[in-house]
Amino acid sequence: MKKTPIYIIADNIISSLGFTTKANWEKIVAEQTGVTCHHDPSIYPTPVWISKIQEDILATKAAQQLQSATQYSKLEQLFLLSILDATSNVSVDLTAEDTLIIVASTKGNIDLLEHKNRGKFPKERVQLGSLAKQVQLYFKNPNTPLVVCNACISGVLAMDVAKRLLRKKKYKNIVVTGGDLISEFTLSGFQSFKAMSNAPCKPYDKNRIGINLGEGIGTVVLSTNKPAHQNEVITIDGGASSNDANHISGPSRTGDGLFIAINKALKDAHCPKEEIDYMSMHGTATPYNDEMESKAIALANLQEVPLNSLKGYIGHTLGAAGLIESIVAIQSLKDNLLYRSLGFEELGVPKKINVIEKTSSKPLQKCLKTASGFGGCNAAMIFSKSST
Repeated sequence: MKKTPIYIIADNIISSLGFTTKANWEKIVAEQTGVTCHHDPSIYPTPVWISKIQEDILATKAAQQLQSATQYSKLEQLFLLSILDATSNVSVDLTAEDTLIIVASTKGNIDLLEHKNRGKFPKERVQLGSLAKQVQLYFKNPNTPLVVCNACISGVLAMDVAKRLLRKKKYKNIVVTGGDLISEFTLSGFQSFKAMSNAPCKPYDKNRIGINLGEGIGTVVLSTNKPAHQNEVITIDGGASSNDANHISGPSRTGDGLFIAINKALKDAHCPKEEIDYMSMHGTATPYNDEMESKAIALANLQEVPLNSLKGYIGHTLGAAGLIESIVAIQSLKDNLLYRSLGFEELGVPKKINVIEKTSSKPLQKCLKTASGFGGCNAAMIFSKSST
């Protein structure tokens, strides 16, 4: 049975590298990182290597582009700005019944619980459903927004949920947006796991010691309507998720959970593994995650496929990671460009994998995107490029 094509017709990235997809992509191609050493005692008592969105630029853009900007939290403002940019050049009616908004986040407005923010907003705004409601009401969307909160696979999983709804013809257009901030809560949590790196992170490298957290928002506009006036289109061909139920925070040591998600995504896309040209992996630079990914790649017989991690450029953006990294992967397909996996120097995982060491051009048609998260959750998605 032929499946309904799902087109990615627009996108936006907001991160430490900029407020548009173009700004982020240009800096990634130039191998610039937004990860720097920050010392902000209000979120952590000692200096930390993180990737932060520029607050002065956010304040200016929010004041210029949003109605009643001060009524919205920092994260809500970022969601609104990202959706506004993503939808600015496409004919999608956000007020229509056939358009849905899906919000992905791991912690949402958790920063509102910090002492410096208490009393600024009603208590219920900490709830993810309340945050999503603010987004829905701003755009006057008639449908109750969906919230996807499943650790660090939230962004990829939200796209997979959207894919299923569009295939069933529940909607014609779905805006999927994902985001998270760096807060006192998230920093102290990852520090308690001893998972933070005290230097720029090094995914898959033998000297990796942990992650750099990052702030970010990613938004994609998905549609069953083929975009007009484009020589090439990008589609979601397949997606899947799995849970190895290994541990509250640690992934399966065998890689079998991620392998299951990859294998199911390939089957859903009717895509032989030989057709995958490039892989955008999770690559957090923690000892166990990167080790597990190499084993999953080996189980899937994808060891020779070029891969990279985005974490060296903008850090781990949690609920935004899967969306931002998917958008960058899509840009790779469009430009036939494989960018360097920043921070990688010498392979330090048990299975041989093909980590990209130098930015280079290559004809690209299909990409595999993966994500893994706390609790043993995994997700995978297949993107492809085709001529109209």
